[in-house]
Amino acid sequence: MANSEADKLFKEFKIQSVSEFFRRNAAMLGYTGKLRSFTTLIHEAVTNSLDACEEAGILPYVRVEIEELDTEHYKIIVEDNGPGIPEKFIAHVFGKMLAGTKAHRNIQSRGQQGIGISGAVMFAQITSGKATRIITSTGGEEIIEAWVGIDVEKNEGKIFKKIKHSNPTRWRGTRIEMEVKDVRYIRSKQGPYWYLKLTAIANPHAHIEFIEPDGKLIVFSRSSEEIPEPPEEMKPHPKGIMTDDIYRMAQRTTRTTVRTFLIGEFSRISDKKIDELIQYITALRLIKGEEEQSVKEQLLKRLVDGEVDKIIASFGKNGKKVLREVRKIMEKPPRKLTWHEAEEIVEAFKYMTFLAPPTHGLRPIGDENIEKGLTGILRPEFVTAVTRPPKVYRGGIPFQVEVGLAFGGELSSGLDLLRYANRVPLLFDAGSCVITSAARNIDWKRYRVDDVDRTPLVLLVNVVSVHVPYTSTGKQSVASEEEIYEEIRLAVMEVARRLAKYLGGKHRKLYQVKRRKTFEKYVPEISRALSILTGISEGEIKKMLATIIEKKFESIEEQVVGAESNA
Repeated sequence: MANSEADKLFKEFKIQSVSEFFRRNAAMLGYTGKLRSFTTLIHEAVTNSLDACEEAGILPYVRVEIEELDTEHYKIIVEDNGPGIPEKFIAHVFGKMLAGTKAHRNIQSRGQQGIGISGAVMFAQITSGKATRIITSTGGEEIIEAWVGIDVEKNEGKIFKKIKHSNPTRWRGTRIEMEVKDVRYIRSKQGPYWYLKLTAIANPHAHIEFIEPDGKLIVFSRSSEEIPEPPEEMKPHPKGIMTDDIYRMAQRTTRTTVRTFLIGEFSRISDKKIDELIQYITALRLIKGEEEQSVKEQLLKRLVDGEVDKIIASFGKNGKKVLREVRKIMEKPPRKLTWHEAEEIVEAFKYMTFLAPPTHGLRPIGDENIEKGLTGILRPEFVTAVTRPPKVYRGGIPFQVEVGLAFGGELSSGLDLLRYANRVPLLFDAGSCVITSAARNIDWKRYRVDDVDRTPLVLLVNVVSVHVPYTSTGKQSVASEEEIYEEIRLAVMEVARRLAKYLGGKHRKLYQVKRRKTFEKYVPEISRALSILTGISEGEIKKMLATIIEKKFESIEEQVVGAESNA
């Protein structure tokens, strides 16, 4: 009876593909709500274009066009001048989830999961029933035109139709045309227009053109000719890995011994560190073998203090025996490394000290480019930016925070917080984002901003990392890591101090202008009185008084400038 019930229960058992899972749970990718879904589609296509151009060393040109076909029915066109896509990869790029050039590498990029553009193709397919049209060329003799869809049950791209055209002009780039329904275009701070505007601010080297559904052309011209250096792949740091990382990497490596594998595949591990690792693993094995709990706790305290040699020596011959056993682990082929041994390595890493991971692979926007972006798009009165030194979170994942601040000019009243991760604007889920909590937890009155809700102020915060800790696959909110939170606060306070200095100088100048006008107001009356008393002409006395006032305020101006430069 039990077996028959089990057979009935498992009759409906089915293995679900990744594509099928996200088709049923599209909200996890950001496709929730008609406005957010629209913006997410634009985001995925533009992100791919910018990444592709930068990795190929090309100044990006991105053109976005939206055609309204019917009520809540649009065609979205995104075209770039990137390197193009080789014919054999078209189906994989646009039709297979968790596939791409970045997902498997420890490298900073806008897209990290290999889901983005294939998720957009899937959303277009399930709302309109139509394939996505792709036109691409790598600059060779042919242009490939293909209609791509997704076989959700197999998680595979499917090309329904393909045409090859001659390419006499050697055009290079990619054009995507998606037809989507059940979305709505609104020109709001969470819509495509605002997304592209914020993208232009953080990417001043990109030229972005946008044609709205009503035919209006908006151009965000590039304000920098400098192409960001492509990010470099970074080796994982010992403090930021799990047992599964070591075990899986050991099965794939071409290194001949565990020792050479650890030195070659991870950062900050040398021959000397391997010798130290052997001792820590040995000490941990000996401590775990100790039966008395109180003795075990005392030995662990000594281990934390780095007394590894003394711990091993205290076990005499047994200590030497275990040490020899652990040394053999480091000399065997990595593929023979057991799960338990990988576990021992990771546990030993926790007690060891390492240099911070290298940060050469991080690519922040940079102070100068942030200032160019804010100035070129927002036209403020005052702008400043700061890029903090690289730090690590969770013990070994490198990250960097940079903040830009704009004040006055053409800005509207109230603090406007622009959140970014790896240069990508984050428009949704602000309430759960560490950027919001850190930036809002500032006493702006200390920085001469009496009412932050009425002050024309824009704050740009960009978090850069090879692994941005997003709160979900929608990638719209950064998780609250203590180190990231603190770095954002420090960066915001630094630009706020610069604003306070600027406002202080501005207030002093306004005060002096007011004083000067007061003096000048009484010049005619004083000139008449002095002329009667001295017999000197009124006009001559006016000139003398004007010269005295001019010299007086020139002296004050020099003192103010000197004080500001020394501050």
